[in-house]
Amino acid sequence: MNVIYTKTITKDVRKIKDKKLVDKLTAIIQQLKTTSSLEEVQQLKKLKGHPAAYRIRVGDYRLGFYYEENTVILARIVKRSDIYKLFP
Repeated sequence: MNVIYTKTITKDVRKIKDKKLVDKLTAIIQQLKTTSSLEEVQQLKKLKGHPAAYRIRVGDYRLGFYYEENTVILARIVKRSDIYKLFP
């Protein structure tokens, strides 16, 4: 799959101080790049009311992204309590 990063996700990743969390996030992004379909990704949920919005659980954080035509657009990585306020 093709993966595109937005400016907001790069800012969100810079704010994260936990090295283990950044390593988990890197592993998930690598998995998204190598997978052929979204069904192979663990901890994935489609968001209701949004046709292309998904989220992946990464500890206490959530990775919000859009999926359109074999392209993943990574939008936000924020704490669990704030993801639904900021994404989508």
